[in-house]
Amino acid sequence: MEIRRLDGKASEVSPRVTGKLVTADGVRSAAWQVPEERPVAVLVNGESFAVMMATPADLEDFAVGFALTEGIVPAAAKIESLRIGEASDGYLLNLRIADRLAAAAQDRKRSIAGRSGCGICGAQTIEAAVPRPPKVIGRTPQTAALTRAYDALRDAQIMNRTNHSTHAAAFCRTDGAIDRVREDIGRHNALDKLIGSLARDGRDARGGFVLMSSRISVELVQKAAVIGTPFLAAVSAPSKLAIDVAGGCGMGLASLAADGIMVFEPATGKKRGSKEERVA
Repeated sequence: MEIRRLDGKASEVSPRVTGKLVTADGVRSAAWQVPEERPVAVLVNGESFAVMMATPADLEDFAVGFALTEGIVPAAAKIESLRIGEASDGYLLNLRIADRLAAAAQDRKRSIAGRSGCGICGAQTIEAAVPRPPKVIGRTPQTAALTRAYDALRDAQIMNRTNHSTHAAAFCRTDGAIDRVREDIGRHNALDKLIGSLARDGRDARGGFVLMSSRISVELVQKAAVIGTPFLAAVSAPSKLAIDVAGGCGMGLASLAADGIMVFEPATGKKRGSKEERVA
């Protein structure tokens, strides 16, 4: 895949803003760094496919991951080239693929701008919004591995350390060590960036698990399943639909509990880790 960047200098991802900090002791001037959010238009062979709100970092990874998880291409190798350029208020990511693949992707084309909090905004049919993900096969991480990953996630979020607002998607090895992290104001964008990074490096996502700083919504399960991830953990709880979809494709889910880690069994969506039955 040929990648060319036409957008000049690197973008600021955590710009500084000023305001007034109100406390019990009074009001004083203060400065914060907040996450950047810019429209990113994804084009396929020069034609608009979607507009997502995203943090302008790791756009190469985002373009590849988005193309994979949205079904534009079946593999990263099918992307012939990628051009990244600036528009008046955002960025253009132009993917060049075979015409037959571009035609087949039209069922997933989005007609309105995506929002940073929603990964399926603009899908034109219910079937397009909640497709059946592929089956995944793999092991549930040991409790020690999950604990190690959760404990390391905060320090691994370099961007969030500055702006306190961005989400993170981490790929963890089977022992719980964090291999890499991608961040974005949108949780699904962060996961697309992580998936794109793994795909560009030829890494097999079946050899570990994904950890998110967010809740687990159904589109995160769908995206993780595309690359065969057998297990998806997050800080917050999954939705019921996410549990059902994960159960259908054989993916395990976990979230932090007040007194431990809640693991959801992929076969039935039944939860483990309650007071009656702790995770082994």
